[in-house]
Amino acid sequence: MSDSPTVLCAQPDAGERAETADALADAGLAVKEVGSVETLTEALDRSVDCVVTAFDFPDGDGFDVVDAVRSVNPACVVALYTEHAPSDLPRGSPEQVVEYVPRTVPESRERLADVAAMAAAEITQAAYPVPETETERLAAVQRYDVDQLAATDAFDRLTALMTSHFDIDVAFVGLMDEHEERFVACEGANWRTLAREDTICTHTILTDETMVVEDTHEDPRFAEVDALKQLDIRSYAGVRLTDREGNAIGAVCCTDSEPRRYTQAELDDLQRFADEVEEQLLLRRQLQGDA
Repeated sequence: MSDSPTVLCAQPDAGERAETADALADAGLAVKEVGSVETLTEALDRSVDCVVTAFDFPDGDGFDVVDAVRSVNPACVVALYTEHAPSDLPRGSPEQVVEYVPRTVPESRERLADVAAMAAAEITQAAYPVPETETERLAAVQRYDVDQLAATDAFDRLTALMTSHFDIDVAFVGLMDEHEERFVACEGANWRTLAREDTICTHTILTDETMVVEDTHEDPRFAEVDALKQLDIRSYAGVRLTDREGNAIGAVCCTDSEPRRYTQAELDDLQRFADEVEEQLLLRRQLQGDA
């Protein structure tokens, strides 16, 4: 498997598409080619780092391409490569970045390749690890109503007990959605959501082992994450939450503003707190008739 960023090249004319694909490959990108909106939609998945597309297709246009990309991966950059004026094209937004490269400029394909390479590199660097069973995992998370769970006193009591028991700043229960972690309960802070690339729990849900970071400043995965610095998270311990089918849906966690270690007895206690949260989540599913 190639380690190069993956770019999906969409142009209806096979000859032009091949020339564009060659320019992208020369820039060090792994290229997939498609000739229609339909085949683009079929080829889209989260492995695609950037989409380079014409605007006019027999079965749609650039607006359809942007919508298709947004539905699969809102972080993926779309670079529109067309002779249409920018005023005719869809605009970027926080959910979907849209670049524009006019075909009418000299060496337009080389310029397009540079734009795609830079955009794909930024997405790759900001990406977070995703479980192999991400589709099933997300379907499991969607069965839970976070607002309803947040109104359940049991989770507040558990996180309050955790902060006292471990002598930490913050304890929380979070469910990991597609692009953010949503907090069911959070004692010691008023966190409601955190972008998935900014939360240590992104890594916690990948393993059945307790995730411990004694000092975020010394861990290369988290040392440069500005959100952790802003939230004053210097140490972390978390246990993955799973549903009855084994899907990783979130985490129960402790954070503190100072580096710290956890004894094995403390980690065992954290696992017990997580077990209780799982029982409470299952109970809520049963009360809703969904388990």
